[in-house]
Amino acid sequence: MIQAERFQETEETDGLPITKRIWAVTAIGFALCMSVLDVNISTVILPTLSNDFGTSPAAITWIVNGYQLAIVVSLLSFSALGEIFGYRKVFLSGIAFFCVTSLICALSNSFWTLTIARIFQGFSAAAITSVNTAQLRHIYPKKMIGRGLGINAMVIAISAAAGPSVASGILSIASWHWLFAINVPLGILSLVLGIKFLPRQKELSKHRFDIIDAIANAITFGLLIYTLDGFAHHERYDYLVIQIVVLIIVGTYYIRRQLRQEFPLLPLDLLRIPIFRLSILTSICSFTAQMLAMISLPFFLQNTLGYSEVMTGLLLTPWPLATLFAAPVAGYLVERFHPGVLGSIGMGIFCIGLYTVSTLNAESSIFSICLRLMLCGIGFGLFQTPNNSTIIASAPTLRSGGASGMIGMARLMGQTFGTTLVALLFSWIVGVESTEVCLITGSVFALVAAVVSSLRLSQPSALKQ
Repeated sequence: MIQAERFQETEETDGLPITKRIWAVTAIGFALCMSVLDVNISTVILPTLSNDFGTSPAAITWIVNGYQLAIVVSLLSFSALGEIFGYRKVFLSGIAFFCVTSLICALSNSFWTLTIARIFQGFSAAAITSVNTAQLRHIYPKKMIGRGLGINAMVIAISAAAGPSVASGILSIASWHWLFAINVPLGILSLVLGIKFLPRQKELSKHRFDIIDAIANAITFGLLIYTLDGFAHHERYDYLVIQIVVLIIVGTYYIRRQLRQEFPLLPLDLLRIPIFRLSILTSICSFTAQMLAMISLPFFLQNTLGYSEVMTGLLLTPWPLATLFAAPVAGYLVERFHPGVLGSIGMGIFCIGLYTVSTLNAESSIFSICLRLMLCGIGFGLFQTPNNSTIIASAPTLRSGGASGMIGMARLMGQTFGTTLVALLFSWIVGVESTEVCLITGSVFALVAAVVSSLRLSQPSALKQ
């Protein structure tokens, strides 16, 4: 087994020249925008698709669930392929396949065609996101990696905020098919820029891709997400018990197998690095807190305060806009301050923001709502960039793919835990108190993230080594 002490960098890239760097980051930005927009756009049209295809609301959710599940089961596998064949190849292949599957989605005339196309589109998105942050290590000099991750966070925030607006704009002049068709020109532009400007790795990992590991990984994480979703939607207990038993058996086999691998698909070797392990844990807690708020808040704004769906979307916008401002600033600050300090401050602000949001009532003004949500966005943005920078920088260059994959897995697991907790809390607590409890629970997770982040102060910053 590889020990943490062996993780010494032998050579660091100085990054690309400034002009090529700008175009390379632009290519990555377009691809990110495309994949993030596609999640948000799809949720808006679910009622329309249900009517058009004559399917139940429960069945039509697989248009979204299939996409997300495909990402979960394949993300770490694509990260490993990136280390073996090159991040550039995996990234560009993901973009190309995303364009093809988007075109199939746009031309779909049945529920099954669209669902299958969406699943393969999810695999394409996994290829893009699995190596996205790993590429930044070859685009930016080591001391500037935080800036690159800050731009990434900014692009994701803009895309998340713009999703419903873009969907509404397109649907006002065209059919739902064009929501998927818009990916094609965006993807082609990203592909052309990527082919020309994205750097090739000088060193590639020599280990072979293990098919058995990939299958065990897919079953383990797929069952984990599916079982959590089953708890959230009160699936039959006998089914849940069977799923849990299979999950324990396959998961135990998978973990034991990973412990014997020199280059494990699930990067347990990287988790031996204290600052890496702490950063992953804080990331999971932060996204759990975020989803507890983002899913429960619309119910409060619409059911308690009486705002429309459009107004609810507008009221939630200050959060991602504040993150849009804070994330790049944090990218510069991480070059001067220890990420443990920035992470603790960011999660502390996030915790306070969530708690103040939980105190909103029927008399709260729009200004008061926006101000508190901005506080949440600022705290979240100040935390994410230094945290992701630390995860990438603390891993060896040849294991950047595994580190990049773990960033995505931490986000997905946190979002899944948060979504499950909202569903459970809503089923246990009725009325306006349910949202309040969700927000207070989110503030507790943010507080835990702040405390865990502070523990990193005992470790040297990977960005200054």
